Amino acid sequence: MLTYVFPGQGSQEIGMGSTLFDEFVELTMEADKILGYSIKELCLQDPYSQLGQTQYTQPALYVVNALSYLKTIKDTGRKPDYVAGHSLGEYNALFAAGVYDFATGLELVKERGRLMSQAQGGKMAAIIGLSEQEIINELKNNGLESINIANYNTPTQIVISGPEEEIDLAQPIFEKVPKLRLYAPLKVSGAFHSQYMSKAKEQFERHLNSVKLNPIKIPVISNVKARPYKQDEIKVTLASQIDSPVKWTESIRYLMGCGEMDFKEIGPGKVLQNMIRRIQREAEPLIIEEDLVTPYSLGSKEFKDNYSLKYAYIAGGMYRGIASKELVVKMGKAGMMGFLGTGGMKHNKIKQDITYIKRELSNGQAYGMNIVHNFNNAEQEERLIDLFLENDIKVIEAAAFLNVTPSLIRYKAKGIRKDNQGKLITNNKIIAKISRPEVAEGFMSPASDFIISKLLKEDKITLKEAEYLKNVPVADDICVESDSGGHTDGGNPCALIPAMIKLRDDMMKKYSYDNKIHVGAAGGIGTSEASAAAFMLGADFIVTGSINQCSVEADISDSAKDLLQQANVQDTAYVPAGDMFEIGAKVQVLRKGLFFPARANKLYSIYQQYNSIEEIDEKLKKQIQEKYFRMSFADVFKEVKNYYPPKEIKKAEENKKHKMALIFKWYFGHSTQMALKGCEDCKVDYQINCGPALGAFNQWIKGTEIENWRNRHVDEIGEKIMKETADYFNKRISKISSN
Repeated sequence: MLTYVFPGQGSQEIGMGSTLFDEFVELTMEADKILGYSIKELCLQDPYSQLGQTQYTQPALYVVNALSYLKTIKDTGRKPDYVAGHSLGEYNALFAAGVYDFATGLELVKERGRLMSQAQGGKMAAIIGLSEQEIINELKNNGLESINIANYNTPTQIVISGPEEEIDLAQPIFEKVPKLRLYAPLKVSGAFHSQYMSKAKEQFERHLNSVKLNPIKIPVISNVKARPYKQDEIKVTLASQIDSPVKWTESIRYLMGCGEMDFKEIGPGKVLQNMIRRIQREAEPLIIEEDLVTPYSLGSKEFKDNYSLKYAYIAGGMYRGIASKELVVKMGKAGMMGFLGTGGMKHNKIKQDITYIKRELSNGQAYGMNIVHNFNNAEQEERLIDLFLENDIKVIEAAAFLNVTPSLIRYKAKGIRKDNQGKLITNNKIIAKISRPEVAEGFMSPASDFIISKLLKEDKITLKEAEYLKNVPVADDICVESDSGGHTDGGNPCALIPAMIKLRDDMMKKYSYDNKIHVGAAGGIGTSEASAAAFMLGADFIVTGSINQCSVEADISDSAKDLLQQANVQDTAYVPAGDMFEIGAKVQVLRKGLFFPARANKLYSIYQQYNSIEEIDEKLKKQIQEKYFRMSFADVFKEVKNYYPPKEIKKAEENKKHKMALIFKWYFGHSTQMALKGCEDCKVDYQINCGPALGAFNQWIKGTEIENWRNRHVDEIGEKIMKETADYFNKRISKISSN
């Protein structure tokens, strides 16, 4: 077998490319146009001494490597079995594999070189003669742990990277080591392939979002993983390459383990050929069993493509902005999706948060808005949909809906169009969180004729939109909500998910929709095992909630998070839902250390037993006012009047049982507000929505650096769950295969 390898920065030399520019005139002209200067002049003459500068070096090497590859193919007529590149050279390997054309690759390299050239205050040095472990020991023993290993070039030729003063300080230390053959500082502008390049990585990742990639035609060995690229991980891996070490030794060992292998260096110099010969002398072939599952391969690829996601992972919208704008942005930047928890938030605050999110996630990253069914105020629900439409919100998470409402259909209608092939495209997507099959059936059906007629009569949709609505489901995708925090029926995922998938399949067959309805899973997901179970049951994606509430980004008080951090799986309870108090809907809340669950259930029991406040015996009334509310019923009702519409207050004045309901419901809102603010005097009355998933998560990460919630970040939580879910699958597969 044959592997072509492409050199990176450090192999440049004046005169490189020689006759290639005249042989490939059109590509040379295309390069000049992209770069804004003569690539031939730079490589052959370097009149302004720019060839050694990163922003010029990288494009120059990419062009020469690419033309050298085309020349080799032209002359030999043989394509390699594998390709690999050292750092910058990896972009040529991807070009050779057909992942992008010459121009696209050059645009990427131009941006990469520009970003990397901006790095200041960093330095690199080559260490020859010492092993990786010997270098690590010297750094650790001398307090130089801010230095990273950047390049594993051969088993005994390793490059370190870090702050300039640290690299300079390390030189005399290493020169005292008897085995050292050479400590050579490199002429570079920054600490490449280290943690100090994280800003450049983040900026480059945003640039990558707009790039279209083609299928891999030749296996490409990644610097980051020393394994072949996976199609759905190309952008993630390319971005990570900037701040990750180049695992060149392991890459060559991997190729050696693939069978009898010849290596040919394509481009200027023989740096890589020399490294490869040394690796072949000093190291054994690497024989490994490939992982069958990766964090990026979990879930539905189609679902991820629809929402521009790297991971099939969503953070659900938590009430009153606990799922904050910062949470949404963190998730979006990590290739996941978060929903802003708009329920109970003021209209202006939602508007401000949308502006912030759109500004921070302006490069195609995913985000969405949660909408909780407003059982008593359809007008407020309509206003929220107006806000979403005005701000071009493309994804909403519909939660706690017992049936499809006109506001949801209007949102859906305003985003439907037909593409050039006549296929219906829904630009305004709805992901419905559902725990009951009869509700799911309504959301997986087209909008009802009744609602369509109502919207037409009110002039809220057009005739064309009405016609389109008859051929698409209300919800683009469904999230099956099992035993979760917040509104819940306490369902069992092992029963619910298969039933919902079967219902989905039946509805797809019944209506012959153009696009598949994907089924996700929520509730009880707080560990890799729970996540794996959801995917094994057939979930296309997973949604987490409770575990994100106990994180830095969650907008709830520190004292509430301290309580959440102590929770175990048994420390939750079911209570009446404050927004659906009268009908007895349930939410799940934290119980440990709190009186709220017992008091909330007591209030509902009293509401069922009596028809008015006046009927309650005096002792019980005194207990409620003094212990629960710390206010009189009259004062509570005064506050109630401030945030309920006049018609609701009028109804309460006329109906004593309804008045009792509004007064009791005040306690639920008040308890939530106290938890959000962190009122220490009212801590026992905190209402903190939470499911057992958080208890499982707390046990799972006990003893790790994220045991303390102050070290928990929603994006890192998501990545940890997805990574360890993939690891769990691979271990199980390996165990089964070995039996």
